[in-house]
This record gives sequence, C-alpha cells and structure tokens, in this order.
Amino acid sequence: MRENTLRKIWARGEAVVNGWLSIPSGFSAEVMAHQGFDSLTIDMQHGVVDYQVAVNMLQGISTLGVVPLARVPWNDPARLMKILDAGAYGVICPMINTPQEAEAMVRACKYPPRGYRSWGPVRASLYAGGDYGDHANTETIVMPMIETAEALKNLDDILSVDGVDAIYVGPSDLSLAMGLKPRLDQTDPPVV
Repeated sequence: MRENTLRKIWARGEAVVNGWLSIPSGFSAEVMAHQGFDSLTIDMQHGVVDYQVAVNMLQGISTLGVVPLARVPWNDPARLMKILDAGAYGVICPMINTPQEAEAMVRACKYPPRGYRSWGPVRASLYAGGDYGDHANTETIVMPMIETAEALKNLDDILSVDGVDAIYVGPSDLSLAMGLKPRLDQTDPPVV
C-alpha cells in the first residue's frame, strides 16, 4: 500500500501543511496538488462537491505524493466508507461531540476486527495498491471535528478513543457555540 506520509510527518513531531478544496473540479485539485502541500482536503460538507466530483478530485490529487483527505458532511457510515473506498487516505467528520460518536466514526472507517467497514475499495486499491486491505486500518486517518462546547468538554475522552488519529477544530461553529460571531480576523478575547 502507498504509505500515508502524514503519519511520518507527525512521528517526527512536525506540522502538516494542508490545503482546502471547495471548488468541484478535478483540474483545480490537480493544480493544488502541484503547490507543495503535504495533504489536500476535499470539502464535501460546506463545499459544493458531490461524490462523483470528489472521485475526479482524488484522481487529480493522486498525480503526486500529496495525501488525499476528505471532509464528509456527517458521521454517516455509508459516506465515510464510500469516500475511503474512492481513495481518500483520511476523513474529517463534523460535529463529533462525544467519545461514543468518535467510536462510531472509527468503527465505520476500519475493517474488522476493529470496525465494520465493508469491503469494496474500488478506487482505493488502484491508487494505494493491491495490498490495500492489509494496511488500510493503520494507514488511513480518522479525524473528528471539535466545534461545540460539548465536544470541548469531552475532548480528552474523544482523544482517548482508539483509532482517533488527530482532531480538526472547526473555528466557525466553535465560535458560534461559544457565543461569538465566526469571522476570519478574530478580535474577541480568547475564551478557551
């Protein structure tokens, strides 16, 4: 299986530089793959990207060694499994508020015995290699989004779920949850 280089970067204690893709275009994804990012995330939650376009974007990203990630619209096993089958090397999932929700996400993303992901990596095995099934559980990344007061309260428990590799903070929804307006240049005092 093609190695997930994000794991190596993290193991060295270094930061990952990730680009964000909201424009539904395989060509724009390919252009972004040539810009030096460690990973690119296809935004299927707030972007205007549907599944077929996401597959095209994954194909564009795979022209180089950039790690393809996807943010799904919800903690829905079918969507998680399908985008992994399409070749995403990791998934970011919004509104994970409890360790139980994080566990459900992990189980949908991992093959047995850790999870219940069904077998069908139609494009993932082409991109990653014929031994995809042997390594997918250790190479793919599961990243819950922390974007509510409840998630902040449960953060340590969410992080302790076996199979959660990282978290992604959703600054806009977290701002709303903390009584602030979401904006790019935050001028309010820190509340966390």
